[in-house]
Amino acid sequence: RDVWSRDIALGCLVGIIFFILGLGTLLPWNFFTTASLYFQSRLNSTEFSNGSSVQKEYYFNNWMTFLSQLPLLVFTLLNSFLYHRISEAIRVAGSLVFILLLFIFTAVLVKVDMEQDLFFSVTMATIWFINSFGAVLQGSLFGLVGLLPQNYSAVFMSGQGLAGTFAAIAMLLSLASDVDSETAALGYFITPCVGTLVTLLSYLLLPRLVSRLLWCRSLSICCLMPSGVLLPSLNETERSLSSDKDEMF
Repeated sequence: RDVWSRDIALGCLVGIIFFILGLGTLLPWNFFTTASLYFQSRLNSTEFSNGSSVQKEYYFNNWMTFLSQLPLLVFTLLNSFLYHRISEAIRVAGSLVFILLLFIFTAVLVKVDMEQDLFFSVTMATIWFINSFGAVLQGSLFGLVGLLPQNYSAVFMSGQGLAGTFAAIAMLLSLASDVDSETAALGYFITPCVGTLVTLLSYLLLPRLVSRLLWCRSLSICCLMPSGVLLPSLNETERSLSSDKDEMF
């Protein structure tokens, strides 16, 4: 009975980690897009020419959409070629580390005065790299969760869905509190830093939990088998996890 209880507890912990991984894949970018008012306020410039004022238009939303969707397409395709060349752990952990660094950099820029053309160029480059690493991260995690039973995929997708909800709630709270766009932007960028760090730590904990879950399930089967009877093969979940564990991590 203790073995079965431990089996259930470990299974729940693995599910919670996949929920956090799903949340961490989309939470950073959802918070980034929520800060659009901050970006527009910093790019809202007026140039004076021959005594008349001219509003300079950067088409920020159009460029942001283009430079976020293009790397998603390109790097999702590249991820299928990287799958056999770069290990799962490097792709997932490396992507999370770079996303964390990019959001720290973006948060620092909130307090840095910068010429608007340069700020626009730096922001567009940041958008490109965030979504490039995000595409590799999502593709790798979908491949990982595909090795597990279907209920883990459902938990992973639920985490992704909740990421957008968190970002929307944060935007409503910032509007209700009447904070300035710079302060709100700091919150929008620091929150993904914390979320990405938690996601990275959760992923690093996942291999140990999966190993213990396999051990508990194997021990449970041994306890249930009468003496003198050969141990049957593990069920579908255990076979897939055992055969692919080295490749996964």
